[in-house]
Amino acid sequence: MSQTTEPDKHGRRTVARHGALTSPHPISQILKILGIVVAVALVSGAGVAAYAAIDITSNFTKDAVALEGQESVPPDIGAIEGGVNLFLAGTDACEPAYAQYFGDRCTGKDAEGELNDVNMLVHISDNPRRVTVISFPRDLMIPIPSCTKEDGSTSPAMSKQMLNSAYTYGGLGCVVKTVSQLTGLDIQYAAKITWGGVIEVTNAIGGVEVCLANGIKDPYTGIDWPAGMRNIEGIDALQFLRTRHGVGNGGDLGRISNQQQYMSRLARKLVSEEVLSNPATLYKLATTAVDNITPSQSLTNPLTLVQIALAVKNVPFDEIVFVQYPVNDDPQDTNRVVPNKSAADALWTALAANQPIQLTGDVSQGGGVVVVEPTPGATDAATPAPETSPTTSPDGSATPAPTESAVELPSAIAGQTAAQETCSNGNVKNR
Repeated sequence: MSQTTEPDKHGRRTVARHGALTSPHPISQILKILGIVVAVALVSGAGVAAYAAIDITSNFTKDAVALEGQESVPPDIGAIEGGVNLFLAGTDACEPAYAQYFGDRCTGKDAEGELNDVNMLVHISDNPRRVTVISFPRDLMIPIPSCTKEDGSTSPAMSKQMLNSAYTYGGLGCVVKTVSQLTGLDIQYAAKITWGGVIEVTNAIGGVEVCLANGIKDPYTGIDWPAGMRNIEGIDALQFLRTRHGVGNGGDLGRISNQQQYMSRLARKLVSEEVLSNPATLYKLATTAVDNITPSQSLTNPLTLVQIALAVKNVPFDEIVFVQYPVNDDPQDTNRVVPNKSAADALWTALAANQPIQLTGDVSQGGGVVVVEPTPGATDAATPAPETSPTTSPDGSATPAPTESAVELPSAIAGQTAAQETCSNGNVKNR
């Protein structure tokens, strides 16, 4: 059973260790790497001294993680060649600087542990470039292979364990090895970010405006917010990304779709004039992100970051797709899920063929968000968005219309594109 942390007796905002875990991307998912690579590339392109890209990544290599059986990919000038698979993990490390926010989580018997409760795979296709972000539920029951630990010892292979325990058995490298075994994909790059990192990176861009179709009240994360648009940063952003009880059916799948709303809106903010035209904000984002993530060794060269940024910078919003890895209920435990392999195979086949993806399922498997139609003539002052038609890129430049036929994914695969607008389906109606 998932453990939760009760609301703190003294009224402080607390965080559940397992009950509401799963951060971001965009990036976080996209929150981490796309934020970094776009920032690094654009800082350099904005006329800031060329040494800035190297300077801000000088600390990026300090704690870099080796991935088993992989060597660093030699960088080159220009967009990275071929497809890219980049794994993003969000862990629940209880860092002293942020312990005050997390109540019993940082004072109890589990305070020293660290789990990978956010698991996202960013797939960047070869030409034509498309971006697919696959979120894997933390409660997914799968085999975990034998992994090499930091001290050189190995952990035994296990036939069925929760995905979010992989970090405990062998760190980031073990999480990547586990997901690579599950998906059959070669994952060249990886990075992890902690709770505190999410707080700092979100602060660096002044927050992200999210939409609440209904109010959210969640005593486990301290959220008690009315419906409407809300700019969130810092601890508010972290708690929003982690809330499970406050959205949809209260499960992890609903939380994932809630995070995808955040990532979609974050992607829009990253390419907005508010960020792109402000060199100080770009530099702050880049330096903060670099200071708060742990990369794989293959991701430590600043030129590699720029190459990845160049590969994704002109991808249209409707070709940036966030999907949930398809699952079924675990017949042995109703609180866990197992892979829906037939639906997942359809996704991997579409990605291998580099065909446009057409979503046919719901935006959320757990009812965490609802689709909304933009108000005619309305302008989001906090996150001005460029056109999102198939022939327009995030930077406003024209792109060729796709000529391939779109692949309809099975309805078991939930998700949304960055061109869609969704709102959190909160648990407080009429408020």
